[in-house]
Amino acid sequence: MSETSRRDLLQSIALSVTLGPLSLEAAQHVHGLAAQAKAAGVYKPKALTSHEYKTLQTLADLIIPADDTSPGAAAAGACEFIDLLASQNPQLLAIYTGGIAWLDHSSQRLNSKNFVGASPEQQTKLLDLIAYRKNESPILGPGIRFFEWARRMVVDAYYTSPAGIKAIGYMGNTAVAKFEIPQEAIDYALKRSPV
Repeated sequence: MSETSRRDLLQSIALSVTLGPLSLEAAQHVHGLAAQAKAAGVYKPKALTSHEYKTLQTLADLIIPADDTSPGAAAAGACEFIDLLASQNPQLLAIYTGGIAWLDHSSQRLNSKNFVGASPEQQTKLLDLIAYRKNESPILGPGIRFFEWARRMVVDAYYTSPAGIKAIGYMGNTAVAKFEIPQEAIDYALKRSPV
């Protein structure tokens, strides 16, 4: 694929992000481009500054941390995914640069440190304030709106990455000889059933 057509495709994908959900195929294409950009070594942000990118990595790993079986969102490529899309969409870039500035300003006000410099407990406490619309206020509103974007995009980027697909056990278009519904799911459905 030529560089021009890659750029055009990436721009159309970046535009679609602001309009609605991203298809799995489009997301996997962006992950492929991110892998190419990272192939020469460490990924160099295309849109965000190094500080903004580091803040996004910290935020992504707070949204989806690593566990015993899966990497966190940053290691899975969520930040490269978001940065590549933001490099092709000025509106998306403004959401992230403004949101990260809001996180830094709020963290500085609450903790006398920017978001990355704050402790994990301080970072989580700030995110707990903006994770819920019920906390809407003139001060928290911009943070709440940014976190809605960031959380949705980090989750989308993670679960369309190879690590995320593996984490959920997605087998693709594969025939399954036997499909069993976990008893816990059946019990839950029956408990909520009006019958």
